[in-house]
Amino acid sequence: MSTTPPSERLRELLEPLVAAKELDLEEIEVSRAGKRRMLRIIVDSDDGVELDACAELSRAISEKLDETDAMGEGEYVLEVSSPGADRPLSEHRHYVRATGRLVKLTLHEDGELVARILQVDDEGLDLEVPGVKGRKPTTRRVTFAEIAKARVEIEFSRKDKKEEEA
Repeated sequence: MSTTPPSERLRELLEPLVAAKELDLEEIEVSRAGKRRMLRIIVDSDDGVELDACAELSRAISEKLDETDAMGEGEYVLEVSSPGADRPLSEHRHYVRATGRLVKLTLHEDGELVARILQVDDEGLDLEVPGVKGRKPTTRRVTFAEIAKARVEIEFSRKDKKEEEA
């Protein structure tokens, strides 16, 4: 019997399939849904994830899981999706992908900050902090070590990168 935790075994099994589709495996979650289990796979890429890519990957994952005993006995529901618009930022690549987006940062010492990511490097972020009461926006540097939590803020009037390029 394997001593590797189930989520690590699933990651080892599924990561090559996800990488073959030029996607990043962000999260694997196994939970209960009534009598069945729910296997949720979250994938992403620098260009986002199309619905067709999720469907193709879902079929490939389903076939691979049917060939192995990774999910054990019993029924399960498989869901393959992208992280969503307001996803938490926890990896360097998440911040890079959020360049140009408005984010809410919870800092270890300075409370919360809502700002737009201008640039990301290995040490931290260059941000544009919106001006208050008619004042001009200011820039601010925040290191990764200062950030306790970060999340993309949903903007309803923000133009999509694809719209801007067109």
